[in-house]
Amino acid sequence: MINNQTLARPYAKAAFEYASAANGSDAWSGMLGLAAAVVEAPEVAELLRNPRLTRESKVEAVLRLFADDVDEAFRNFIANLGEHDRLFVLPTVREQFEAYKAEAEKTIDVELETAYELSAEQLETLAAALSKRLDRSVNPRQVVNPALIGGLVIRAGDLVVDGSVRGKLSQLAESLKS
Repeated sequence: MINNQTLARPYAKAAFEYASAANGSDAWSGMLGLAAAVVEAPEVAELLRNPRLTRESKVEAVLRLFADDVDEAFRNFIANLGEHDRLFVLPTVREQFEAYKAEAEKTIDVELETAYELSAEQLETLAAALSKRLDRSVNPRQVVNPALIGGLVIRAGDLVVDGSVRGKLSQLAESLKS
């Protein structure tokens, strides 16, 4: 069976290309966020799974919830998704759209898991170093986890760098078991 990532990809790509050409990627990002939130609502998700409703009635119901907050092109996009019975992939379309947007803008979200709260200066220094290393503008988000004991774990996309004391102790324990 085909997964949501595969189903969403052509829609996300088309949406991103359209939004980029129209200089509206931020607006489309917001509209996709709104639409994704709507279809993720339990009541709407149940409605979309109802086999007795036609595709057109599902589109009408979904659009009724946010039609005033989106432009005509976006309403057409939603209608196209509905016509192909793909409204349920909107959250995945949004995720992929954001990935395309981040790639185009050369930005990346980075999670910094630390044992204690970093100062603004430390966070800024770390973000600058990561920005240089990753060749992207970094959007750091700090997560405090005292279980790390010290150091930090950096997560940026597929990259994970564990420089924590807990990580080093785990590596040492593994090497001693060998």
